[in-house]
Amino acid sequence: MLITTLKSRDAIAALVEGKAFIINCHGCKEVGFPEAEAAEMEKELCEAGKVTGIMTTDYICNPDNFKLRLKAYLPQIAEADTILVLSCGVGVQTVAEIFEDKKVCAACDTTRLPGFQGVTPLEVACDQCGECYLTMTAGICPITACSKSLVNGPCGGTKMGKCEVDPNMECGWERIYRRLEAQGRLDVLKCPTNMHDFSTVKATAECKQSE
Repeated sequence: MLITTLKSRDAIAALVEGKAFIINCHGCKEVGFPEAEAAEMEKELCEAGKVTGIMTTDYICNPDNFKLRLKAYLPQIAEADTILVLSCGVGVQTVAEIFEDKKVCAACDTTRLPGFQGVTPLEVACDQCGECYLTMTAGICPITACSKSLVNGPCGGTKMGKCEVDPNMECGWERIYRRLEAQGRLDVLKCPTNMHDFSTVKATAECKQSE
């Protein structure tokens, strides 16, 4: 089981530059989704004229099915400056892979709870670390795409774009840099990334279990 919690209103407002297209994933039953809070947030953005469209679907992590559903929304997505994704980290990464030229933002943080975790056919993973960095890293997770789970850039061992732990694996931070460069967003790397407070993650999980 895992829980997705909506980021703060201020954090989400800061993500939306210009207009946004919103994608909600109400997919697998192993995910607790903040439907009421999401609807309220979406209403506020719509009233502010910030939204080109909203798509509510399930199983973003099934890309073939998801791409078919996306076709009806492509004109609205084209009008948007930002794609705001309300899902676990797997969903955000899936959207970012499809729209590599767009700024894709994670509107939720994901926390692990005990129990069945669901099944995804994709190689990308969400470590449910409690604080999602995918907005800053162009939709490529530095926790799961890096063998050392580094959140502040590549280690000194990467060579020719490959990981020193697994030479057959692309360096996650090389991938992040290349995608940000293609989007013209390298300036986001100037912002220092805060350390994870894992005690907060544990407290969130314990709070949700008691509800």
